[in-house]
Amino acid sequence: MSMKITWLGHSAFTVDLDGHTLLFDPFLTGNPLAARSADEIQTELILLSHAHGDHLGDTLPIAQRTGAPVVCNADMAVWLQKHGAPTVHGQNSGGGADYGWCHVKQTVAHHSSMFPDGSYGGNPNGFVVTGKTSKMRLYYAGDTALFSDMRLIGEERIDVAFLPIGDHFTMGPSDAVKALKLINPRYVVPMHYNTFDLIAVNVAGWANRVSAETNAAPIVIDPGGSFNVTG
Repeated sequence: MSMKITWLGHSAFTVDLDGHTLLFDPFLTGNPLAARSADEIQTELILLSHAHGDHLGDTLPIAQRTGAPVVCNADMAVWLQKHGAPTVHGQNSGGGADYGWCHVKQTVAHHSSMFPDGSYGGNPNGFVVTGKTSKMRLYYAGDTALFSDMRLIGEERIDVAFLPIGDHFTMGPSDAVKALKLINPRYVVPMHYNTFDLIAVNVAGWANRVSAETNAAPIVIDPGGSFNVTG
């Protein structure tokens, strides 16, 4: 049993889980760290945490080309359908759904959400994804501040947590370390950092703190790089 994680830059990832591919927040066009172009991406399911342009990114053209359903909050689902997404599943905070080979539950995230055209983007979310075969579980926090109920997410036995560390718009490195003490995952992958000057951080220093202060193993990937997590 394994989970292959590929960082595409910023908060965009593909995750191969139980022989299937997930895509998170595909901001590629206009992303200075993007490891691939939108037309190179293949996926079976797109998970979109909120409506900001650096997360919505290339969701529509990828969904239209691949036919992959988009999972997001119910308000975003309406906007995406109006703008040509072929299949959209609108969930909301706390709600889960079975997608055949995985189960996706939406979590709260403390942030904001608005589409680039100014339309309302509903409540931002994170995701807990569980592979139906391997039972491996990941927590993708989305853009969020630290919040104490991350401890409840940790009770679900998280294999890999994806946490923003860039500060300014989300939690920074110190709060991400605090989050890990609540979630207690096996591994942690940093995201939402070093794309722009405002969110530049010393990721190596953060990884050293993670190793010294928590039970999690940090996975720092270069854009385009991958890491395999075994069950």
